[in-house]
Amino acid sequence: MTASPDTPVPPISREERAQRAATVFNHLPPGTDAAVLFDDQFIQYYAGFAFHATERPIALVILPGGERHLFVPRLEREHAQSFAQTEQVVDYPEYPGETHPMEVLATHLRALGLGRARIGVDHDGYPPVMGYSGPPVSEVVPDAVIRRVSPHLDAQMALKSPAELALIRESVRWGDHAHRLLQQYTQVGASETDVEARATREATAAMVAAIGEQRRTPNRWLSGAVALYRGQIGAASALPHAMTSGVRFQAGDTLVTGAGAGVGGYLSELERTMFMGEPGNEQRRFFHHMLALQDIAFDALRPGATCATVDTAVQAYIEQVGLQPYWRHHVGHGLGQRIHEAPFLDRGDPRVLEPGMVLSVEPGLYVPGLGGFRHSDTVLITNDGMEILTTYPRALEDLVIG
Repeated sequence: MTASPDTPVPPISREERAQRAATVFNHLPPGTDAAVLFDDQFIQYYAGFAFHATERPIALVILPGGERHLFVPRLEREHAQSFAQTEQVVDYPEYPGETHPMEVLATHLRALGLGRARIGVDHDGYPPVMGYSGPPVSEVVPDAVIRRVSPHLDAQMALKSPAELALIRESVRWGDHAHRLLQQYTQVGASETDVEARATREATAAMVAAIGEQRRTPNRWLSGAVALYRGQIGAASALPHAMTSGVRFQAGDTLVTGAGAGVGGYLSELERTMFMGEPGNEQRRFFHHMLALQDIAFDALRPGATCATVDTAVQAYIEQVGLQPYWRHHVGHGLGQRIHEAPFLDRGDPRVLEPGMVLSVEPGLYVPGLGGFRHSDTVLITNDGMEILTTYPRALEDLVIG
């Protein structure tokens, strides 16, 4: 149930993050002795520590039983000690330093008895961020067996707990509110930049008033409630990932929107196709094809089905109707803490859908010179089917402006 403004949803508890770390080895290959993680999203997931990734390596070591050691540069020590939910914080002076940080990490791993261990990593070393360079884990602990385990970690992240689902539902509520403001303020002659800024500012203010400091839980992608066009206005709406250009809305434009909110570190996704004035016959035709594609995807989403079968069902309609020239991307993807997560609703992804997975469903059609046609809804896989979490109107008559 969506929380009312008087009962804000609590953030993920320390106990839940500790349980994630304690059970991570259930998801890793048998015999794994430790996990060493560098991705900031995995570190936030298991340790609740959000940070700006720079050239200075940060890593999380997880030991059997769930003990967590956070490895940070000296300048992050107090930050980590204040906010990270770990059993130990280990720091090094600076990057590149007299002794490279990866060598310092190797010394710590050997002190933990992991010099000859089987270590699961998301990257074999810190990735090249902001000019960073350095040796991989496999080089600094050469006697250890290094195995990449990101897909196993993604599988754990994909199954959302009740606490995560409550935060995603709250995100849905505020994304919906931001989108209503976006639609309300959009009019012929208005600036894309001004409309986005007004809707986002007012929705975020309302969200902060309702849920207070909870919304400050960090998220890399969203802060507060957001609604925007990302440049998908008029003919440019046929570019799936256009960029904001500050254009002004004109009569006849096809519009593709995006909205969501960062709540407790979790996200949702809402996108709609709208029209400036009554749409023409071709706009209507592609809009209804897009709705049909999304309905086919909804019908295919159920526990026990695979991601591939959802995409295959949508592709069958595309081939039947002859829409191949206008198809650009797969049907959808997981989301939650990240704005894009595994699994992917794609013919190349054989993963089985399970209760607790949250996904975007966003099949789109892109017609050069006419526009883009894409709705995106956030969906939960349930024990007996699926639930559409987003509630914004989908029908054409609700999405005509003016």
